[in-house]
Amino acid sequence: MDRIFTRLSHRVAGWTGQPLAFILASSTILIWLTTGPLFGYSDTWQLVINTGTTIITFLMVFLIQNAQNRDGSAIQAKLDELIRAIDNARNDFIGIEHLTETELHRIKAVLEQDCRDDEDYHLVIERLLKRR
Repeated sequence: MDRIFTRLSHRVAGWTGQPLAFILASSTILIWLTTGPLFGYSDTWQLVINTGTTIITFLMVFLIQNAQNRDGSAIQAKLDELIRAIDNARNDFIGIEHLTETELHRIKAVLEQDCRDDEDYHLVIERLLKRR
């Protein structure tokens, strides 16, 4: 079941990110708008688009979340491998994505403080600012 959902969400997320999907969705809205006078802008006419968009939005939330979770996990695995592969890297950072938000903020603050005391850091920042 997991493999089927993964394949489905990957395909749907890939397809819905294409210009053709946007054109199709826009065309649907335009067709719906042009039929308004034909149906007298009735409650049923409005209910059709509201129901359709609600169902599509509800399902897309799960598909997009699945794609983002998968992408995030893949990126994290790649970063972990880079940390392991670099000799001077601190392996302590592998797995920190499982920490709480507060713990991550504390680690970030400590790292930023370490950088502020580093002279090379200031030179790199000055060079980056001069590029603008």
